[in-house]
Amino acid sequence: MAVYFDHCIDAPDSSGSHSQVAWHPTQPVLAVASNSPTTGGNIDLYLQQGEHVESCHVERPFQPTVLRWHPTKPLLALGWETGEVLLLTHPSGEQTQLPATHSTCITLLEWSSSGSRLVTGDQSGVLALWKVDARGRLHGSYIAKHDYTKPLTCCIFRPAPPGEDVAMLARAAVSGDQNALDMFNWRKTGKAGPLTMGPQEGLVVYVSTADGKVHCVDERGVSSLLLSVDGSIQKLFYLKRRDVLAVITETLLLSQYTLGPEGEAQELMKVKLSGKSGQNADIVSTDTGLLVTATGDQVIRLWDLERDENYVLALDESMGFEKGELLNCVSYCTAKEILAAGTSRGRIAMWRMVSQPNSRPDTKAQWKLQTPTEVQGNVSQLQWGSSLNLLAANSLSRVLILCEHVMSAHYSQQVAAVQVSPTQLSLTMFSTNTQLSLRSDMHIKGVCVTKEAVTVWNGKQVTVYESSGTTLRNTGTFQCESQVLAVHDDNIYTVEPNRVQVRTPQGTVKQLLAFSEAEGNPVLLSVCQGHLVVGTDTAHIKVFDLTRREAKAHCSAKNLVEQVPSLGALRSVKCNANGSQVSILVTQVNGRPDHKVYFYDVEMDTVSYFDFFTGRPPSGVSQAEDTDRRTLTELRERCPVSHFWDESEPRLFVCETVLTNTDSTQMDQLDRVDVLVVTFFCTQEHGLLLQDSFPKPAGLQALLALDVPYYYFSCKPGEKVLQTEEASGPVQSPSPAQAQSPHMVSRRALRDFQGLETCEKATRDAMLNFSFYLTIGNMDEAFKSIKLIKSEAVWENMARMCVKNQRLDVARVCLGNMGNARAARALREAEAEPEIEARVAVLALQLGMLDDAEKLYKSCGRFDLLNKFYQAAGKWQQALETAETHDRIHLRSTYYSYAKNLEAIGEKHMALVFYERSDTHRFEVPRMLLDDAQSLETYVNKMKDKNIYKWWAQYLESQSDMESALRYYEYAEDFLSLVRVHCYLGNVQKASEIANDTGNRAASYHLARQYESQEEIKQSVHFYTRAQAYNNAIRLCKENGLDDQLLNLALLSNPEDMMEAACYYEEKGSHMDRAVLLYHKAGHFSKALELAFATEQFAALQLVAEDLNETSDPALLARCSDFFIKHGHYEKAVELLLAAKKYHEALQLCLDQNLTITEELAESMTVTKESKDLSEEARKELLESIADCCMRQGNYHLATKKYTQAGNKLKVRALRYAALLKSGDTEKIVFFAGVSRQKEIYVMAANYLQSLDWRKEPEIMKNIISFYTKGRALDLLAGFYEACAQVEIDDYQNYEKAMGALTEAYKCLSKAKGRSPDEHVARMADLEHKITLVKRFIQARRLYEDDPGEAVRLCEALIEEPDLDPAVRIGDAYGFLVEHHCQQGSFQVAYRMLEELQKLLPSLNISYYVSQGSLAALQRAVGLPMGRGHLPGRADRRDSGGEDDEVEEDEALESNQGDL
Repeated sequence: MAVYFDHCIDAPDSSGSHSQVAWHPTQPVLAVASNSPTTGGNIDLYLQQGEHVESCHVERPFQPTVLRWHPTKPLLALGWETGEVLLLTHPSGEQTQLPATHSTCITLLEWSSSGSRLVTGDQSGVLALWKVDARGRLHGSYIAKHDYTKPLTCCIFRPAPPGEDVAMLARAAVSGDQNALDMFNWRKTGKAGPLTMGPQEGLVVYVSTADGKVHCVDERGVSSLLLSVDGSIQKLFYLKRRDVLAVITETLLLSQYTLGPEGEAQELMKVKLSGKSGQNADIVSTDTGLLVTATGDQVIRLWDLERDENYVLALDESMGFEKGELLNCVSYCTAKEILAAGTSRGRIAMWRMVSQPNSRPDTKAQWKLQTPTEVQGNVSQLQWGSSLNLLAANSLSRVLILCEHVMSAHYSQQVAAVQVSPTQLSLTMFSTNTQLSLRSDMHIKGVCVTKEAVTVWNGKQVTVYESSGTTLRNTGTFQCESQVLAVHDDNIYTVEPNRVQVRTPQGTVKQLLAFSEAEGNPVLLSVCQGHLVVGTDTAHIKVFDLTRREAKAHCSAKNLVEQVPSLGALRSVKCNANGSQVSILVTQVNGRPDHKVYFYDVEMDTVSYFDFFTGRPPSGVSQAEDTDRRTLTELRERCPVSHFWDESEPRLFVCETVLTNTDSTQMDQLDRVDVLVVTFFCTQEHGLLLQDSFPKPAGLQALLALDVPYYYFSCKPGEKVLQTEEASGPVQSPSPAQAQSPHMVSRRALRDFQGLETCEKATRDAMLNFSFYLTIGNMDEAFKSIKLIKSEAVWENMARMCVKNQRLDVARVCLGNMGNARAARALREAEAEPEIEARVAVLALQLGMLDDAEKLYKSCGRFDLLNKFYQAAGKWQQALETAETHDRIHLRSTYYSYAKNLEAIGEKHMALVFYERSDTHRFEVPRMLLDDAQSLETYVNKMKDKNIYKWWAQYLESQSDMESALRYYEYAEDFLSLVRVHCYLGNVQKASEIANDTGNRAASYHLARQYESQEEIKQSVHFYTRAQAYNNAIRLCKENGLDDQLLNLALLSNPEDMMEAACYYEEKGSHMDRAVLLYHKAGHFSKALELAFATEQFAALQLVAEDLNETSDPALLARCSDFFIKHGHYEKAVELLLAAKKYHEALQLCLDQNLTITEELAESMTVTKESKDLSEEARKELLESIADCCMRQGNYHLATKKYTQAGNKLKVRALRYAALLKSGDTEKIVFFAGVSRQKEIYVMAANYLQSLDWRKEPEIMKNIISFYTKGRALDLLAGFYEACAQVEIDDYQNYEKAMGALTEAYKCLSKAKGRSPDEHVARMADLEHKITLVKRFIQARRLYEDDPGEAVRLCEALIEEPDLDPAVRIGDAYGFLVEHHCQQGSFQVAYRMLEELQKLLPSLNISYYVSQGSLAALQRAVGLPMGRGHLPGRADRRDSGGEDDEVEEDEALESNQGDL
């Protein structure tokens, strides 16, 4: 929490009311203009605390109008109502008057961004541009002057275009920044282009006039009209991010213009701002494009120009503002992100921008109103300024300088001090439960307390107070310019360059603790027990032992720069109680606070850290195995703001952390808290151990200290967190004479000490050891540390610790020592839950830790148990939200439970709503409203629900209101109740109409009973039938002899009723066909058939037999089959025999009656191998019998299939060969041969195929060769090749192909194994001889062209061979010789050769062997006929059309030869 120190300026007596204030942009110097009716106008300069600078007083007999500071130099430009412009230098007071240029009141003074240009303007419209050198001296006369003839209102310089800041880059390069060096050496590195350097400052000026015009003056001083608006212009703003010029008129009309490269302006948008028109509005803008306006209303208005949004900020009366308080002026501090507004009642309202995850900046939700600062009078002007971000408030009568100061607070030795105002402290002494207030005559900048003294200082003076009972007395005051201070016993430690001074309470220096120049100047001090830790401006730390008479160095100075990367400066240092550990917070080089807490181990001289941004140290948090991971996740993306060690326990460390801005989607899913207090155990052996973490309770401000068993927090004045207060009684109020002090400190017990706040030191130490050992998982030591404790409260507290650590094994021991049997039983029953968090939550519930139980249920996702928890705790809204969002399976039951709860507390209207949501309203709402009949009837009529109508009708019927009951039964469509009530009223006819119209079974049944009671049998049977109560209808038919209706009713009913009706017909002896039919429909086939046989009901018998199957009685099946055989229905008889599994009888019946065995019938006769009806031999015998029968009927395909299934290969081969031959179905023969994969079948198939015309079907020839090859019948294949060769010779005289076929035949025969070796050898010799003869003939024919004589000789030799034919046909040999002699002209010899041929072959067709040309020539030469003509049907194959067939056969033969 911060307070503002206010300093009223030390104004001279001659000054009157203050009209203007102006801060220097960087230096803490304030210029104040005042008007006095006697002396005129005054200008005075004041320092930070209001000190008047007498050398800079300016006085004129006329009024000042404008004040403007130079942006960097201590140079103030002053404008007067006479047109005079003066430059005032601080602190010398030198005054420089500008040459006389203006003659009327000065309205404009504006410096350029670096101060090289000054613009002046007056009421008459004259504008002058002046040049100022780097030292702030004016360069002669103006460089440009323009007269616009209208009063000048506003002026701004256009910012320079973006470019590199060369000066900043140079400084970075000198400091070793490699990127900056690369930018300067871009030619060598090649990493980037040359520097883009724009002008150092913008020199283009925009000036506005009272007539609504904006003029542009460029760098050369040339003026041009830029734009024009309606009305006088009040403000000009330049939005650098968007390059947009914003213009606001006195009527609050906002216009935005985009500026082009040539200086032209184009209107972007125009809008009327809200606020009082005609008022002198105070308007400021921010760098983010936010306009803030105060127009004397009760709100200030904000416009976001980038997002085109607007909203208002109002005052809050609960924070100390008054009703009707007006806001006059505003000012925004960019560095602090604080918006300040002055009010008409002398208050300064401040809104601080608070960063919130997932919230856009500059929105209303980001602005948080602070506690107001009180000033006197009507605040007319506010202005932030200087590098110290000071605020000046002008209330006309006086000017205040406000400086923000973080409220000082300190705790030590059971005494806490918190600053409540700049000069007041609130003291709380917890050892005596007393509260004191201390007022000082100085502004307190720091406080340090001990058990007996309070020390305060302001950086220049130190005052020591001693407490005596309920009073405080001043024991010493001395001057000391020390910004930090520490106290131990009677020693006060202050700092000065390179040393720490040890002083007495009166200020006497009794010891100096020196630091070397390398170690730096001390800037931080902290005392814990008997040790002092000092931090220097060079990031060194050093620990001193204060337990002796003089302070001694506990260790040498440690340089943290070597250990901490990017370290900028130390923020805070603290040491533990024994001086072994030092915790450090640092600031990085970039000025941002580091997310890490560093720990320096004095004995080991090592530095470690915990990173709150990642939520863990470099090697992870040392923790028990079942640590709650959610707690570790909660530590992520945080920054530490304060840290403390326990005053007596050196292992215990606490740190206060705040949530940093993050856009992480994972963080959005968690309920992150802004401020988290984290406690660790820190030891040399185990490192950092997470002990506990909890969100800072609402109403508390900052962590003050850790002193077991309490955390100590500061709180806002008057606020007190009840759950954090100790049980030792209220704090005593001071006496009436003592100044009243608000309660400013609150304490909260540590988790491990809740309920044990007043325990003795031994118990406290035991609990600390138990917590420590439990944290590291050493259960033996943990139990050893508490084995002597008998207090039930201690065991309960340890059980609470087990909830945090999720150690259920330890919790069971604690519950046992507590004697809490109920909790132990609940914990044992919870072991069935799979999640450890759910089981721990049960323990938390039993211990009353409801918040922890809630968090545990959420963390493990057990929303069903969370729902039950909320219901049991009476948190119905949370229960409903949980059910609606996460536990929808229990949504209706949750609604129902909530409705019951609402009903119990009398909220019947809301209960009604939730009964409806739970879908239980049909019963629950009538029950709830039963006592209020009027409301109930209204609800019934409103809901129009059939179930509710029915309930209401029943209620009315119970009240004997039959007419109304009938109406509501009709609404409910409850036809049974309608019929019932009508029957009760005697209106049976109406009831009959309802039952007939609706067909309602229940209504029909009730009416049927009514008619039966009245002995109206037909009507009763009718309505029993409509009600499908057939047994009752059958009963009435039997009792009353309604046989005709009985059959139909029985057929509609179940089998039992059918049997009963059939027995009735059978006993009666009439309508036996009906009895058979009913027995049949009831499934009693045997009884139906027996009755049909007995009464010779053949038509019924035929009908029954159709439903017989293999599940029927075999004897019954056989009897029925005999019946069908007797009457010539053989097919049905066969089916019944097969159903009875009499396969042989069925087959024999087929043979006797010549019934065709279809494939379906054959399959039904086939018994599977898995069947137990026949043995394997009998099954095969049956299959062979079926096959024999199929053979007799000519169904070779089916017969072959059954032989194959029978597995009788010998018989299969013999019969299949015959079947294949007789069937003539080539396609099936080839198919079955291919799938059978048996040699014999392959051979039989090939033999069969040879009987076909394979010469014209190449496919058949391929199959023949393939089947013989697969069947390993090489001798048969050889014979087939011989047949092929003979065909080539006989039909085509193609001896070459014949030679190839014979060769293949020889190859096959040579591989074949003959039955007799002699026979095989003879056949081989015969084939070899044929091949020789064919070769000789082929040789002779081929040799003829080259050597005809030799060819003739060879052919003549062949003729002499005794067994030439059929290897070489004798006709071919003679024909060759005849052709030769005809060509040679030896016709006589040719004729003689023909005669010899005719003698050998008398019936030969000569033209088959000799060409027609040769025969004609021979006939002419000899003059004799050549004998018989061509043989009938024969033709010269060499000229016939059989050539195509030859080609096909040749191709087939060649392809199959290739396969071999």
